[in-house]
Amino acid sequence: MALRLGDIAPDFTADSTEGTISFHEYLGDGWGVLFSHPKDFTPVCTTELGRVAALKPEFDKRNVKVVGLSVDPIADHHAWKGDIEETQGTALNFPLLADSDRTVSDLYDMIHPNANDTLTVRSVFVIGPDKKVKLIITYPASTGRNFDEILRVIDSLQLTANYSVATPVDWKDGQDVIIVPALSDEDAKGKFPKGWKALKPYLRITPQPNK
Repeated sequence: MALRLGDIAPDFTADSTEGTISFHEYLGDGWGVLFSHPKDFTPVCTTELGRVAALKPEFDKRNVKVVGLSVDPIADHHAWKGDIEETQGTALNFPLLADSDRTVSDLYDMIHPNANDTLTVRSVFVIGPDKKVKLIITYPASTGRNFDEILRVIDSLQLTANYSVATPVDWKDGQDVIIVPALSDEDAKGKFPKGWKALKPYLRITPQPNK
């Protein structure tokens, strides 16, 4: 059965470019991103891994550990690292799991037989400190991911985890947010001292509370 939002992210132990990883232990009390790649030595994957390596300081700022996965063996991963650094200008600086027996791919439903019955699609899972799945995005193998968007969603998830707000369409960190309808006006007064603008009783706009 496929994973759904709110499910506990399956734990596993697997070999990686940074040694053996026990997933839940590795994440500790922070956030995590697990994302899969169809195959080593492929063009789109090479660009993605380079981009994530360049963005690692942004993930670190958000207390997010990034873990990649490919179904190729660990020796191929290590050989591929040189190509990533040479072509993308950034060395791989996060673990890339070897999943040649498809154990993790099957746990996370990363192989979609009608797309390809052997290679993983471009799955993304954001996992919270409670080890629950907070976000699932699936791309086809031919489309590279937008990791700025993934960082944007993490900003939203972390904000809404700490405050009674939701984020509107195209929201970016620092912009106004929405007070959740479940919170009464009376309760909102204590939580949002900056006040809000009520466009409708259910649509109350307030400045981002942690800015």
